[in-house]
Amino acid sequence: MLPIPDALILNFDRALRTLFAPAASRRPHPDAGLPEAALTDAERRHVAGLMRVNHSGEVCAQALYQGQALTARNPDIAQALQQAADEETEHLAWCERRLNELNSHKSLLNPLWYTGSFALGVLAGALGDRWNLGFLAETERQVEGHLDGHLQRLPEQDVKSRAIVEQMKADEIRHAETAIALGGAELPLPVKLAMKLTAKVMTQTAYWV
Repeated sequence: MLPIPDALILNFDRALRTLFAPAASRRPHPDAGLPEAALTDAERRHVAGLMRVNHSGEVCAQALYQGQALTARNPDIAQALQQAADEETEHLAWCERRLNELNSHKSLLNPLWYTGSFALGVLAGALGDRWNLGFLAETERQVEGHLDGHLQRLPEQDVKSRAIVEQMKADEIRHAETAIALGGAELPLPVKLAMKLTAKVMTQTAYWV
């Protein structure tokens, strides 16, 4: 593992790239080659709001996993967290390009979301690897639920956005399964409820701002 000063510098660099640099995807975009749907202005604004929420969620995931990896005690767990963070970068790229196609913008509050999520990740890692992994698994379960809700709310004809959300959901399920397989602990109910409340504030705000 890197010395703490080097790790902090690396994480600061990742934060800047996550927030201000265009994200890149090693995998093909899930919506590649799919036709653009005919959407009304209201539908386009609604889809953009949902995709902005998804983008902000991936910003939070980046920060969370970087913070968790920083304080993880087991190198294998830190590597698993880093791999999850790398895949979340791809999700950022997919959502960002879709927002551009919809002539919309990323959340103006992404720096705030990133800072809070990074702090939570550092705390989760400091509590020990079982709780660290449990936090990861619960986060992914809740994200899966949000994405399910978005699939129900997206217009049926918007096959591009739906393809992106469906692939993101598949990745989140795999991340949760990996965390459980590595020994993640079940979080107490009050912690789960607090996570849901925090996520609700972010999603309702990012939809508009």
